[in-house]
Amino acid sequence: MRVLAKLYESIKHKPAPYYYNYSLLTIIGKPIRKWITNSIASSCPFNNIIIVLYRLCGFTIGKSVFIGMHCYLDDMCHELMTIGNNVTISYGVYFACHGKNQGHYPIIIADHAYIGMCARVISKNCKKPDEGVRIGENAVVGACTLVNIDVPDGSTAVGVPCRIVK
Repeated sequence: MRVLAKLYESIKHKPAPYYYNYSLLTIIGKPIRKWITNSIASSCPFNNIIIVLYRLCGFTIGKSVFIGMHCYLDDMCHELMTIGNNVTISYGVYFACHGKNQGHYPIIIADHAYIGMCARVISKNCKKPDEGVRIGENAVVGACTLVNIDVPDGSTAVGVPCRIVK
C-alpha cells in the first residue's frame, strides 16, 4: 500500500490520506469486523454470543456483562472502548469514539455501570476537550440520554445533553 501512497502523492502533490498506509490485512479485516459487529452481533438475541463476537472483533469487555440487542459499538475504534465487569448496556445504545473532523477518543465504562435504553455516548468530552468520556463505577445513565461528559462514580446522568444528578 506504500506504493499506492507514493503514487497518490506524486499525482496529487499532497500527502496521501491516512488509509493509504493500511496493510492489506487491515483493508480486508475492517469490512469483516463491521459486518460482524453491525449485522450479526447487534441482531443476535443471545447475550453470550454477542459478547463472544465483540471480543473476537477486538473489544475489551469484562465479566458478567449484558449488552442488549441493536447496540452499536464503534467498530472503527475498538481498541479505544473498555467495558468493565458487571456492566449492563440496554437495548439500542450507541457508542461513538470519533466523528467528522474530530479525533479518536476513548470511552471507558467502569464496573457495575448501567446504561439505559437508546442512550448515546459520544467520546469527545465537552469539559475536557482532549479526553474521552468515562462512565464511573456504579453510575447510571438514563434512557435516551446523550453522554458527552464524564459521569462520576455512583451518580446518575439524565437528559440531552446529560446533566449529573447525585
